Amino acid sequence: MVKVLILGGTTEATALAKRLAGHSSIDARVSLAGRTKNPVLPPLPTRIGGFGGVEGLAGYLRAEGIGAVIDATHPFAAQISANAAAACAQAGVPLRVLTRPAWVAGPGDRWIGVPDMDAAALALRDLGDTVFLTIGRQEVASFEAMPDKRYLIRAVDPPEPMPALPRMSLILDRGPFTVEGELALMRGERIEVVVSKNSGGRATDAKLEAARTLGLPVVMVERPAGNGVAELHGVEDAVGWLEGV
Repeated sequence: MVKVLILGGTTEATALAKRLAGHSSIDARVSLAGRTKNPVLPPLPTRIGGFGGVEGLAGYLRAEGIGAVIDATHPFAAQISANAAAACAQAGVPLRVLTRPAWVAGPGDRWIGVPDMDAAALALRDLGDTVFLTIGRQEVASFEAMPDKRYLIRAVDPPEPMPALPRMSLILDRGPFTVEGELALMRGERIEVVVSKNSGGRATDAKLEAARTLGLPVVMVERPAGNGVAELHGVEDAVGWLEGV
């Protein structure tokens, strides 16, 4: 029986947890960072909160006898993924990243690729007045550099602290979203530009189809560089790898 740690917080992590619940040869548990106030809990033993950096995680892996780690965190959780890569190397524990393919622009898309959130804010300078921020709550303060725009911010939890944006409104909601719903929202709010992280996946891609339909530009923040860890692109691939550890 191999002990497995899943670093979770994504739909892929939840799907893997469901698949591994009751598995005959894999004893899995999930770790959540705790950044969402009311997370959707997976059907496996779950711990919430950080490990205390690389050393803390490496110590946990050794103490718990973890035989393999699946990093199924958000594609933009760069610090957590970097810590996982370093801790697993230090503890001698095999690691794989379970991730979703990035979105790719298609015919009719008006994407403006940028490397980070500060660049995304600057990219708004010559675009429309009303901006739909669909980037979560962690980095909205970057847009204080462009305070003259009107911002509609959608996140699961409110930003803490709230950004100093004079014309700002907040929607608290959790995907998946529908194209019809996104179209109605963008039309009703008179959205002129969308800002998104290139998260990939199906839970929030409806906004991109809606933007395409409405001919809106999308400022797309590209994913951070990886850590050289091999990737898995599906739950069954992950299960197959774990069964062979």
